Parts: sequence; C-alpha cells; structure tokens
Amino acid sequence: MMKSISNKVIWITGASSGIGESLAYALSEMGNTLLLSARNEKNLFRVRNQCADPTNVFLLPLDLKETDQMQEKVSKALEFTGDIDILINNAGISQRSLIADTEFEVYKKLMEVNYLGTLALTMALLPHFISRKKGHFVTVTSLMGRFGSPMRSGYCGAKHALHGFFDVLRMEHEKDRIEVTLVCPGFVRTKIAYNALTAKGNPQGVNDHATSKGMPAEVFAKKMIHAVAKGKYEVYIGGKEVVGIYLKRFLPSVLHKVVLRSEVV
Repeated sequence: MMKSISNKVIWITGASSGIGESLAYALSEMGNTLLLSARNEKNLFRVRNQCADPTNVFLLPLDLKETDQMQEKVSKALEFTGDIDILINNAGISQRSLIADTEFEVYKKLMEVNYLGTLALTMALLPHFISRKKGHFVTVTSLMGRFGSPMRSGYCGAKHALHGFFDVLRMEHEKDRIEVTLVCPGFVRTKIAYNALTAKGNPQGVNDHATSKGMPAEVFAKKMIHAVAKGKYEVYIGGKEVVGIYLKRFLPSVLHKVVLRSEVV
C-alpha cells in the first residue's frame, strides 16, 4: 500500500553527495524534516543550503567507523527532532581491487563502514522505534548484495551481510510495526567509484566508465522514494544490470559467464 512520505522526520546518512544528496533535495521538496549525516561537514552545509526548506534541515556529522559513538549520535538526533520516522542507511564505501592483491586491512575497513557501522547506528535507534511502535529502516545495499562481480569482493561481502541482518530485523520486529526496505542500486552516477578503496586502501581517484554512464542520482532518488512509499521489502533499481538478480536465482552459471564478459569497471 502506498503511504505518504511528507511531514516525516527522516535521517539520511551519506548525505553530503551522490544518492544521499539527491534524496535530501527530493525529500525536502516533499515537506519533510531532515537530519543529514556524513563525515564531510562542509558539504553537509552546502546540501542543507540547497534544500527546499533549509530551516527544516538539521546536520549531525557522523563517521560509521566510530561505532562506539552511535548511541550518543542517536541521543543528539532526538534532541534535534524529537522523533525519527525513517532512517535511511545510505553511507558506505566501495572497492576496486583483486583478491590476490588486497591487503586484509582493506577488508576490515569495508566491513567496519558498510556493515558494522550501519548495524551500530540501526541498533542504537531501534529502541526508539520499538517504544513508538513504528519506524522504517531503509538500507541502501547494492545489486552486489545479491550477486558478485570482480574487483569488489569485500564490498560484495559487506553488502551480502546487510541483507542477512535486515531480513532478520524485519522478522523479529514486525510485531513492533517496524518496516525494513532494502534498496539495491545498479550503476548510478555518483563518486562511489572515485572513492572506492584499492588494494592498499587508497581511493581509486578516477570514476569507472560504467558508473559514469549509470542512472542519474536524482532519477534514482525518485524511484527509491516511490519504493519506500510502497513499503517494498526489497527493490532493484538500475539498467540492464538488474537482470543479474534473476540470472543469479535461476541460471547462476549463465550469470557467471555474463559478468565475466561485461563491462564492470
């Protein structure tokens, strides 16, 4: 059933650029109160100033690696807004390196940011949703959370893990009227590839050709908001790469061959 996403309090992580930035603009235009988080406070100010109603946008800098600070961040968020209706777990970091070349510390960072940081924030906010008997966790994973691709082994692992956790959260807290939507983007025109970690943990520093040809972030944001409004459990948004979801389910050996032939960087 379609629900209205207006006059809500919505917390967006990774809001300083890309998908998070586009979500902020679209959700502000719909009359929502926003809480924007990211590491880059300067860019958060820029995004807030470009929202439809900057007076209804609060900023809370946050680094997902700092898991021990999440309870404090939630307390601060509630001081700003009183209540929170929707948490959009959007922040994350990608990878571009072969398994044989990648240092173990890179895998640790990918899990700390993409998986453990997201879990820590979610778990810190969960009691608030339980006490209100309502709330919606929206977690941006990836098509890579459903099937793999070369150069992204650690990223795929972390995104797969998010699916396992949030599927269970939905089951355990359906009785508390808590919703969970998993959003799986394909190629979207953001800086995710530019900032992706290489074998030694440094940013790649260039964009992938496939990413640069992907769906515009503002188009993606509108499709994502529509899926959240419909209460979707899981949604796949992208171009022809979305077909990989169905090949993985029914023809995994065919998917293997297709991915190896595809332009994935």
